[in-house]
Amino acid sequence: MATTNTDPTTTRTVLEPLLTFDPTLHSHTSIKSIATNSQSFIYLGTSSGSLLLLSINPDTPNDKTPSTKDPNSTLDSDVPSRNVSFIKSVSVGDSAVEKVLLLDEIGKVIVLSDGFLFLTDSGLVQPVRKLGFLKGISFITKRVKSSDSECSDLLGFSSLEGASTSSRILSRLGGGVRANGVKDYVQKSEGDYVFAAVVGKKLMLIELRVGKNDKEVDFMVLKEMQCIDGVKTLVWINDSIIVGTVIGYSLFSCITGQSGVIFTLPDVSSLPLLKLLWKEKKVLLLVDNVGIVVDAHGQPVGGSLVFRKGPDSVGELASYVMVVRDGKMELYHKKLGGCVQTVSFGSEGFGPCIVADEESGNGKLVAVATPTKVIFYRRVPTEEQIKDLLRKKNFKEAVSLVEELKSDGEISNEMLSFVHAQIGFLLLFDLHFEEAVNHFLQSETMQPSEVFPFIMRDPNRWSLLVPRNRYWGLHPPPAPLEDVVDDGLMAIQRAIFLKKAGVDTTVNEDFLLNPPTRADLLELAIKNMSRYLEVSREKELTLSVKEGVDTLLMYLYRALNRIDDMEKLASSGNSCIVEELETLLDESGHLRTLAFLYASKGMSSKALTIWRILAKNYSSGLWKDPAREHELLDGNTNVISGREVAATEASKILEELSDQDLVLQHLGWIADVNPLLTVQVLTSEKRVDQLSPDEIIAAIDPKKVEILQRYLQWLIEDQDSCDTQFHTLYALSLAKSAVETFEVQSTSQEPDDGRPEETKISDPGGNSIFQSPVRERLQIFLQSSDLYDPEEVLDLIEGSELWLEKAILYRKLGQETLVLQILALKLEDSEAAEQYCAEIGRPDAYMQLLDMYLDPQNGKEPMFNAAVRLLHNHGELLDPLQVLETLSPDMPLQLASDTILRMLRARLHHHRQGQIVHNLSRALNVDAKLARLEERSRHVQINDESLCDSCHARLGTKLFAMYPDDTVVCYKCFRRLGESTSVTGHDFKRDPLIKPGWLVTR
Repeated sequence: MATTNTDPTTTRTVLEPLLTFDPTLHSHTSIKSIATNSQSFIYLGTSSGSLLLLSINPDTPNDKTPSTKDPNSTLDSDVPSRNVSFIKSVSVGDSAVEKVLLLDEIGKVIVLSDGFLFLTDSGLVQPVRKLGFLKGISFITKRVKSSDSECSDLLGFSSLEGASTSSRILSRLGGGVRANGVKDYVQKSEGDYVFAAVVGKKLMLIELRVGKNDKEVDFMVLKEMQCIDGVKTLVWINDSIIVGTVIGYSLFSCITGQSGVIFTLPDVSSLPLLKLLWKEKKVLLLVDNVGIVVDAHGQPVGGSLVFRKGPDSVGELASYVMVVRDGKMELYHKKLGGCVQTVSFGSEGFGPCIVADEESGNGKLVAVATPTKVIFYRRVPTEEQIKDLLRKKNFKEAVSLVEELKSDGEISNEMLSFVHAQIGFLLLFDLHFEEAVNHFLQSETMQPSEVFPFIMRDPNRWSLLVPRNRYWGLHPPPAPLEDVVDDGLMAIQRAIFLKKAGVDTTVNEDFLLNPPTRADLLELAIKNMSRYLEVSREKELTLSVKEGVDTLLMYLYRALNRIDDMEKLASSGNSCIVEELETLLDESGHLRTLAFLYASKGMSSKALTIWRILAKNYSSGLWKDPAREHELLDGNTNVISGREVAATEASKILEELSDQDLVLQHLGWIADVNPLLTVQVLTSEKRVDQLSPDEIIAAIDPKKVEILQRYLQWLIEDQDSCDTQFHTLYALSLAKSAVETFEVQSTSQEPDDGRPEETKISDPGGNSIFQSPVRERLQIFLQSSDLYDPEEVLDLIEGSELWLEKAILYRKLGQETLVLQILALKLEDSEAAEQYCAEIGRPDAYMQLLDMYLDPQNGKEPMFNAAVRLLHNHGELLDPLQVLETLSPDMPLQLASDTILRMLRARLHHHRQGQIVHNLSRALNVDAKLARLEERSRHVQINDESLCDSCHARLGTKLFAMYPDDTVVCYKCFRRLGESTSVTGHDFKRDPLIKPGWLVTR
């Protein structure tokens, strides 16, 4: 019985022995040729001229159960007889059967023996028929088509039955007409089967035709071409015939008869050998121990195959090429070129061997014939090949095999994903966690729930989600990672002990030389399992699986104390189960993560409570503030403190809450940390229902004045509140702050020991939530709002020095005199005073202001410069007599004369300017009346030839109208166009037409 070689260079078990057949029991001679077909029929040609037919069942597994051996059986004792059946043996002649050509499509077999062709049926039922029209044949081969588009019809569309008897005889005898070295016979259509035969230096293309009763068989020589002497091998593919001789390889065209050399062989080399690769429809050319793959045109494609020795015979099986010699069969991968398996069936010097395969190129059966026996091999199912590689822990080779099968279309994507997952589990239990997860991620069908048992012990919430019995049973059942690591370490210790005893193990050599620690392995396992769950989160999963992925991922992060990842997961959209995590996070002290998790699940009250506790602990010193430690280390003062972070996160929650009680409950401590955050909470637009302003105002701490002011400002400016209560409250609050700030500033400017006191003022300052000073905000609001009570505000600031604010309030109350007194006398702002007089719009206001400048009272000196400025800017509006009466006797004469002269000149100029404008207006009026009169007195002459400028109808005696641009239209068109727009499109209302007059010109 043949055995499989255990050469360590081989990596796969593609073939396994099936049985051995002894042909000497039926024909006492050696095997000369062999052929197989897709129905697992085996044809053996012997050197004594016999043809044997066997039937093989490659799908029946070997049964090693002992049985009584039939004395007439031709099988080995350990092979059951049901695997092979000897069907029949026929005698072809006295010479050896050199070639068996199977024509499965028509159920015929052609045999080459002693230079003649013999024909029989595929079942060897009919008598063997000798075809005597040709003799001296050295080689035959049939035509193989890769596709109909790449093959030409040799004879067109004429039929054999339509030819004359003389033409039939001529074609059978090889007669015809020679042209350009090619003898063309009577044109017939290409029939059921065509094959080529080498006769001396001629190459004959022969057609085989079978009649309707399957007994009438005709042969017709289609073409005869000049060939090369000494043909040893031959392949016909599409329109090309490749011929091998001891000199080299040549290519012939079956259409034109032209030939060319592919390449020549060295002077000393083995015999040429050609093998048609059925699967790829390519040809393998042998040069000693090198195989070169060429296409139908003889062009090399792909790489070369280098064998260990020059083979006796070559076969094909799926993605492999089989070569036999010296009692060994080797399998080489077509694309990779490496030897994947070696099978021994005899010793060296065993004699020439022949390998036969199924013509499909992807069969299950391989037969190897030696001079004394035939060994049959069965292709191991791909699944068993993969399992064998996995048992040997040859994972890379297994992946390579699966990818090859996938590219060849032999397995599906689901199977590829299945194998990746299986390899991942095997690597996981071998403690190669990174490689295991890499294979998990390459599996498209693996469910994340399959790794749940490695993270949390059963039973748990997700135990029923874990698929059961989905793999080949090559790895142990899932167990927590701690158990996997412990078992793996025990296996490593056991392997170290066995290695010292000289026993080889499958444990990784690196682990044996440098055994890892339990902590390192566990950390590596958790990291890679976390990586797998992180990628799984991006997949489309069911809700229950999502919950398991996120919850267990939090478990893993917590085990590694990856706080940033924990908080990122908890604060983002997640499917974590709070009940599974809150106790764990609370006991481990990860309160920030728990707060984020509560917030993401809408449990705002619990989240806010945690943030409040954190802020309190940081401020009281119960917990170390990481920000302060960081500040001490690198001197960075921009790091946000723990209290700030807690308040910030709490404010983010409160900004979206409409629960007013909960907001007010946590408003105080956030205000103590950062008032600006409190303002953001109160003025947030994110909540669905806004808070009650009255209750918010009542709840704000009176000491937090800026928070109240900012909230009132938001109500008034952003929410457009028209409530007079809010406006008045805002004005009073601003006024009070302004008074206090002014007093503080005044106090700080008083001299003390000759130096001003440096007092820190809260407004304006760096800690204020406002950008502008309080007085500026007060002045802007007092001027812009009309809804507050000015008297209340005035009562508040009456005793202060806020004169500009008082002026604004008096202006609101309409007390013009007091406003002018403040502007002119208190603030001495002449420009503002004059602008206010302009707002009043009465000349007596300027006169009143002049009286204040000249007689300020209260012992204050007259403001002559301001009075002169007023007379200079607005003197034309004042009565000169009243001005003269008002002028003080103490006013310097030069200032008085210049002022009066300037005022009189301005008044005279104003009077004359008015006269000019009046007279110009009268002139324009007269000119317009004259132009109107001229237009109305114009005469238009209409005759019988006059046409309407719009519709071009004759006017005749019709009513018509004339526009200022001299266009004339009929009355109908005039009503359609209107009075203001003429036929030319000119709109006289928008663009008046001005004609020159005696005063106005263009």
